[in-house]
Amino acid sequence: MAARRIAVVTGGAKGIGRAVADRLERDGLSPVVWDLVGPETGTRAYIPCDVANEADIVAAAAETEARHGPIVVLVNNAGLTGPSTSVAETPLEQWQKIQAVNLTGTFLCSRIVAAAMRPRGFGRIVNIASLAGKEGTPTLAAYSAAKAGVIALTKAHGKELAGTGVLVNTVAPAAIETDLLQQMSEQTVATMVAKSPLGRLGTVDEVAELVAWLASERCSFSTGAVFDLSGGRATY
Repeated sequence: MAARRIAVVTGGAKGIGRAVADRLERDGLSPVVWDLVGPETGTRAYIPCDVANEADIVAAAAETEARHGPIVVLVNNAGLTGPSTSVAETPLEQWQKIQAVNLTGTFLCSRIVAAAMRPRGFGRIVNIASLAGKEGTPTLAAYSAAKAGVIALTKAHGKELAGTGVLVNTVAPAAIETDLLQQMSEQTVATMVAKSPLGRLGTVDEVAELVAWLASERCSFSTGAVFDLSGGRATY
């Protein structure tokens, strides 16, 4: 019997992460959710993990491979926006927490999981960034900076792993209809929608479709790349 092909989805309990896990499962992968809380369905493999804590990630990676099988896909989805505050109003603690989860968490998970993928000669790492990381969103400076960091990390890591069989890419969505938007002010969300030529929020299923391709063997000539999912908003 062939070993199961494991896809780790951080922050996979709900929202984009849950949709991604569902979609990868339809492609024959076995999702394992790393999150602070368990999946809403209660049936999916789940390992408690704080992605801002290196020891948690090391333990989660070891447990995943021991209990479930080799990790072939990592989707770095865990993140938070934090409240809508100007730079002048943003406390250092808030800034540091947003960097820790969005950027440091992506770095730590990527580093630790790639170390297991590389000797096997295959792997797909998909980072969830944001269009905020390309444009900079007013009142979300910490989140914008963190996601800009994720984009740059993806480009560097993809180049480092080129030729190893491990590909690293990132998706940069515009505003997606999830609970995450509740952390933002109504004005911030309205501004995001108004910028979209399609005039709407994106859906979690639309994100999941793009992630599924990047996580597959069908994606074979893209690494260190940024894929916009912006409703026509991004033109560069």
